[in-house]
Amino acid sequence: MVKNKLTLVMVIAVLAVLPLVTQTKAVLNALILLLIFATLGEAWNIITGFAGQTSFGHAAFFGIGAYAAAVVFYRYDLSPWIGMLVGGILSAIVAAIVSYPCFRLKGHYFAIATLAVAEIVSQIFVSWRYVEGATGISIPILPRTASFGERLLYLQFNDKVPWVYICLALFAAVIFFCSYLENSRMGFYLKAIRESHEVAESIGIDPTRYKLYAMIISAFITALCGSLYAQYVLYIDPFMTFSLDISMKIVLLTVLGGIGNVFGPIIGAAIFIPLSEFTRIQLGGSGTGIDLMIYGFLIVLITCFQPKGVIGIVQQLADGLKQKDKGVEGHVEAAS
Repeated sequence: MVKNKLTLVMVIAVLAVLPLVTQTKAVLNALILLLIFATLGEAWNIITGFAGQTSFGHAAFFGIGAYAAAVVFYRYDLSPWIGMLVGGILSAIVAAIVSYPCFRLKGHYFAIATLAVAEIVSQIFVSWRYVEGATGISIPILPRTASFGERLLYLQFNDKVPWVYICLALFAAVIFFCSYLENSRMGFYLKAIRESHEVAESIGIDPTRYKLYAMIISAFITALCGSLYAQYVLYIDPFMTFSLDISMKIVLLTVLGGIGNVFGPIIGAAIFIPLSEFTRIQLGGSGTGIDLMIYGFLIVLITCFQPKGVIGIVQQLADGLKQKDKGVEGHVEAAS
């Protein structure tokens, strides 16, 4: 556990130094998106990786968070920081309301139910005039003369470096929380539920209660990411924020990196986001979908040979090296 925390500190330190090494906009943009999607992967990992409940509807919570931050600024001229909190609370409430009945379903039935919930929420926002419906919201831009304090309050900056550190702060908080949760009593309860509902119940664990806790926490974190994303891109609409594409990106990057491990989403995002940005920049419109093709190919390969993802491959290699070292030591002892 201590080794994992040291590794996490090293990862965060490297990410914190990157903006000091390069000021290239493309690199910083990729880093910001990497941090946002890695955090989304950590949030999804709580309900799926730890509790074993596959959700394809996290775009609903992402979109609620995005709209909450945008609306409080667009309608009431309030800070998006307030919108982040509002979005997190609203997403947690929605998660509690829709998840309780959905938890009666198991396996792919639960996954389909979450997908349906996301689509319902999307259609509500498409038809809701208060949030500008299908037209979407263009977030008002601060004047150039605005001070840094105002820009920090309204999350609008002249360059991308402040965005890197804001996203990094959220990422660090979430990843250390997930690391703590993984090794806490609740984490062990969730893992027991993941392995077998019946066995968990037989030892006194309430599966519905703890799955609900996991979904609420996951939804809250996902909404925070949605709020940051909305302020970063300065424009949102239901087709962008509630799309299946968002949910699938979260799922796929976590699957590639390794489900049920705090390092999985980081590795998956570190592969997917640079790949996506590189193909977008180098190929432009002609390269649409190339990144997803390559990424899908990687996932097929990894899931066929190592279902635990890249983390599983690393662990397999580490175990192989240990066995080799033990074999060498055994030969040396026999020779002596």
